[in-house]
Amino acid sequence: MNDIVEKLNAARAQVTAPGAPFELADRELGGHTYQVFKNAPENVMHLINQGRQFGDRTFLVYQGQRWSFNEYFRHADTLAAQLASRYGVKKGDRVAIAMRNRPEWMAAFVAIVSLGAIAVPLNSWSQREELVQNLGNAEPKVLFCDPERLAHVTGDLEGLGIEAIVTDTPAEAPRVSRYDPLTATPLAAPQVDIVGDDPVMIMYTSGTTSGAKGVLSNHRAFCQALMNIDFVSAITAMASPERIQAMMASGFAPAALLSVPLFHVSGLQALFLGALKAGRKIVIMYKWDVDQAIDLIEQERLTQLNGSPAMMQQLFSSPRFDQADMSSIAAVGFGGSATPQGLLDMTLSKFPKSLPGTGYGLTETNSTASSFTAEAFAYKPRSSGIVSPIVEIHAEDDLGNVLPQGSTGELCVRGVTVMMGYWRNPTATEAALRDGWFHSGDVGYVDEEDFVFIVDRIKDIVNRGGEKISTLEVESCIHHLPGVAEVAAFAVPDTEMGEALAVAIVPEAGVSLDAEAVRQHVAAHLAGFKVPKHVSIRDETLPRNASGKVLKQALKAEVAGNR
Repeated sequence: MNDIVEKLNAARAQVTAPGAPFELADRELGGHTYQVFKNAPENVMHLINQGRQFGDRTFLVYQGQRWSFNEYFRHADTLAAQLASRYGVKKGDRVAIAMRNRPEWMAAFVAIVSLGAIAVPLNSWSQREELVQNLGNAEPKVLFCDPERLAHVTGDLEGLGIEAIVTDTPAEAPRVSRYDPLTATPLAAPQVDIVGDDPVMIMYTSGTTSGAKGVLSNHRAFCQALMNIDFVSAITAMASPERIQAMMASGFAPAALLSVPLFHVSGLQALFLGALKAGRKIVIMYKWDVDQAIDLIEQERLTQLNGSPAMMQQLFSSPRFDQADMSSIAAVGFGGSATPQGLLDMTLSKFPKSLPGTGYGLTETNSTASSFTAEAFAYKPRSSGIVSPIVEIHAEDDLGNVLPQGSTGELCVRGVTVMMGYWRNPTATEAALRDGWFHSGDVGYVDEEDFVFIVDRIKDIVNRGGEKISTLEVESCIHHLPGVAEVAAFAVPDTEMGEALAVAIVPEAGVSLDAEAVRQHVAAHLAGFKVPKHVSIRDETLPRNASGKVLKQALKAEVAGNR
């Protein structure tokens, strides 16, 4: 066994032992026995409220604004009071958020959760059809949004029965109220009794059907997932003391760049809520921009960078990066998709004393499955980390048989952080959750040292820089374009984003289609990242096997050859 693995195992045993901060215990839930962190609270607000102790320390920096922890909680508490008194929001009601990363997003989330209501973060890149579909499924009482998202759904609010609270607008409209007046006068948040089984969030994730599925999680799962982040930090510090000492000696206060979306579990839990309860500063980017990221790192002396491999590749490859003062950076985290070897080598070369890390998890597991950083990352950088102590992971074959450790199959995850189910979708829930095990659709294995490796996917999903694209959703959209007889969407390798979306289209007889018209059609109906990069218009029918299934591997080879 490698030395770093022995150190991690020893650290894990020490911090999870009886009486230790991360003591483990068995818990009976829903007819199954799970390992849990014994000291984790059951109510997310118990963790969030830890942030109140940091008072006037800077919490959020955004386009010239600087919010202290006190200012942040003033907004959250006042919004909670307004939601309860003015909008009648109560425990179990849904409240949606559709806006780009900004302080109001974060205040709204905590306001919703504090009432025992269910937060519904929506993809801010979505177009009207996607937003309306998800709003219709969740049926929220209130929608927090910015002007761009409001413009998509203004005409639908009446039919959906939703009241909207919007930022950055000088005037109110029917069913629309302005954010600023609602938070002008400080109010105390109502006190609500919340238990672990109470739902806390519905987060939509791309599935293999034409519509996204709403992942429903409860407070207990959320709390355990947040505590798992602290657990990983603890054993990392114990197993890699030299790197921790180098970070401490730098003298820079912990500060993170928030460049990944808050409507993803990585941005919401690991960055936002992790920083809130620990007293770390967050610098918010409205959208990803390499030059702005470099400026912010220098100006705010950021210590933590997290993003998709595509984002980090763009950052590290910028001509400005090596000329700028990057001495404050202590941790670099990857997530969302596999990290190319070249980027791994670049990271270890540019930041030899830093804490690089990555992990594996899904919306359905509250981002908790496996993770690692520092020396363990350097030991097996192609891995996705070590299995968390509060989950079990194994691989299954096509018949559902559990495979021996080291054998490749569909990865299945079982644990306290796994979702309650898909909101109002019992069929999808039954297909994904079997005897307590969540079937991920990812192909991989767990090696003899408990490191997880992802090698492929079963689901027909394109992973574009961490954003998941359902190929069936794109195919369904393109089928509504007049003149389309056949269409197949699929992933192709991409040096910048890891994977890119490609489509092959067969027009109806006598119809002429061009690639740009296809892209414009998709852009008008779906989020911008779902617009295909490669569009192939074919004169002959799509290749199929004897059972009529489209041979997407053959189409991938054609696209690769054409490129």
